[in-house]
Amino acid sequence: MDIEKAFKIVLDCSFKIHSELGPGLLESVYEHCLFHELTKSGLVVYQQKPVPLVYKEVKLETGYRIDLYVENKIVIEVKSIEALANIHLAQVLTYLRLSESKLGLLVNFNVLHLKDGIKRVIL
Repeated sequence: MDIEKAFKIVLDCSFKIHSELGPGLLESVYEHCLFHELTKSGLVVYQQKPVPLVYKEVKLETGYRIDLYVENKIVIEVKSIEALANIHLAQVLTYLRLSESKLGLLVNFNVLHLKDGIKRVIL
């Protein structure tokens, strides 16, 4: 599937979940709901996908996990926090580099209007 079409489905599903549930729930709830909606939409989605770190030709299983990895192209980092910070953006950029992906989404569901909690990230 085209990456932009898949990204639009991710956005649509995120807005649908936020409209139905609103803010204030645990991050894991939003992650599971988004996984459900995306798979129901026909996308290939991996939840809590392990991402190894390679340092000087040594593969380290460090426990890094991408919340949702869509179509082997899109990294999604789900948050439910008061406000996004630069460190959250850095986290998505790191996951993009480690997974050799170009497109990511940082989505904070703990906002009144989801448009205020979404950041598209391009590497």
